[in-house]
Amino acid sequence: MSDNVDVRDNPAQHRYEIAVDGDLAGFAVYYLEKERIVFIHTEVAIAYEGRGMGSRLARQALDDVRGKGLRVVPACPFIARFIRTHPEYQDLTRGDQSSRAVLGEHDE
Repeated sequence: MSDNVDVRDNPAQHRYEIAVDGDLAGFAVYYLEKERIVFIHTEVAIAYEGRGMGSRLARQALDDVRGKGLRVVPACPFIARFIRTHPEYQDLTRGDQSSRAVLGEHDE
């Protein structure tokens, strides 16, 4: 892919954004709650669907969240599915009961 892709946090809009050649291609909306970030909605523009933009957005947003030392509550189905299928991000939800419920984890 020769596109110039950039993912960045836009705290004023409470979302991570992915831009392709300067055009907004998608976003993941969140709110902060103490030491947690709650992702509530992810959207990719139709023109960019099927190009891996959602996964790239999720990956880079979660990497940034990890760097900030926050826990993740994946209330957004896309982010929840991404975390379930990418074990390297599951530590971001550990110890949080809200995250466990969203991810379908149960006590045994």
